[in-house]
Amino acid sequence: MTSSGTNPAPGPASAEGDSSASAAWELLLPAASAPARGRGRALQAALREAVRSGRLAAGTRLPASRELAADLGVSRGLVTEAYEQLTAEGYLRSGRGAGTWVSGTVRPAARTARDLSPRAPGARVDFRPGTPDLALFPRSAWAAAHRTVLDRLPHRALGYPDPRGLPELRVALASLLARRRGVVADPERVVVCSGVAQATTLLGFVLRGRGATTVGTEDPGSPEHASLFASTGLTTIGLPLDDEGLAVGPLLRSGVRAVVTTPAHQFPTGIAYSADRRAALLDWARDISGVIMEDDYDGDFRYDRAPVGALQGLDPEHVVYTGSVSKSLAPGLRLGWLIAPASMTDEIVARKRTMDLGNPSVDQAVLADFVAGGAYDRQLRRCQRAYRERRDAMTGALATHFPGTEVSGISAGLHIIARLPERFGPQAELLRRAAAAGIALRPLSDCAADGADCADDGTVRLVLGYAHLAPTAVEAGVRLLAEAVRRGRAGRA
Repeated sequence: MTSSGTNPAPGPASAEGDSSASAAWELLLPAASAPARGRGRALQAALREAVRSGRLAAGTRLPASRELAADLGVSRGLVTEAYEQLTAEGYLRSGRGAGTWVSGTVRPAARTARDLSPRAPGARVDFRPGTPDLALFPRSAWAAAHRTVLDRLPHRALGYPDPRGLPELRVALASLLARRRGVVADPERVVVCSGVAQATTLLGFVLRGRGATTVGTEDPGSPEHASLFASTGLTTIGLPLDDEGLAVGPLLRSGVRAVVTTPAHQFPTGIAYSADRRAALLDWARDISGVIMEDDYDGDFRYDRAPVGALQGLDPEHVVYTGSVSKSLAPGLRLGWLIAPASMTDEIVARKRTMDLGNPSVDQAVLADFVAGGAYDRQLRRCQRAYRERRDAMTGALATHFPGTEVSGISAGLHIIARLPERFGPQAELLRRAAAAGIALRPLSDCAADGADCADDGTVRLVLGYAHLAPTAVEAGVRLLAEAVRRGRAGRA
């Protein structure tokens, strides 16, 4: 730091010494001009960061405290205190008469922060299902509810919450689900979760603790169920569907004692389980004391008539009901619910306590206000109007640009199944052309347990999500896909 040349000083003299060390000393100058009361902490933080970042490399000798204090224009005591603190933390080392050095135990911290959210990077159009229109999130109403809640929330509510969730939210959800979905909902058995994903893992841990090793899942079905159960030590067995829902024969032969279903609007096929199939599933569960997990992922969105009521309402002691606000508000809120049979509630709550000690209290209180005040019902009506319009745009665009396409699952939900005529295939070629054009697609085969093509007639079957796209974007995306397919067909010719 001084003219001795051992440590160059900041400023013009630094050109004669180690330029990297000089740059590190420069980092300390803003700390020296910090307000007097915080100057010591600022100096420690700046010196610590210089070591962490590698600007001060391991083995670098620091100037004497008197010299550094003079160069920075601060008291020697501040520098001495900073050296002592960072030596105690392991960033520096010192010895009597040997000076102060940067420790060799420090490794520079990684500076990158990757975004692992499930997006399609570089896609011009994303037709993959599962995402609502995040622009429909009611920001103003949510912000107003947030202010209202913070004004009246007692201090004790900011402590560790009941792992089941705030009582006012459980009461509001019980009323909402009984009214809209026909659920038998005792607030004492409602557990607020971080979406259906956490509800699934909670159930998985409880089943595993009871000795289960396998769980049945719909095939085709949501790919996430298998990975979520696997995280709890359970394996999954894909069980086939027929026109009425989960096929009972294969279920009986599988030997499983727990099964996951989406009976209101099966994902991805769009089947609404028939009354007879619902009854048969419940008979199976009663006969073997089994458990049915009902994933009601988009049960509120039905366009041709009132939504089909939840399966849980027919037998709440054999059905674990799950749902969330991921499709109605936003998945980023990470708010959902689980309603368990009485025989499982205590085990699920105990596991929830050890998993996270409960969900954020303020967010729960805001949702409770949103539901109780009627804003949530208004949001559902708004979304339903928008998604019906987008569904119509999707079916209309397919009829125009892919004539002869058969669509199914259109009466509810946020996606459709499109079966394109054979002349638009083969599937692998269509997917390759779509990817080259920047169009993200999910074939129905992605939802099969073994990844097999679900079509046996040479056609292409796609699961097309539309909820997150404006009607004009839906039409433009389908047209872009048709152009990509035509170019591919022309090239083959």
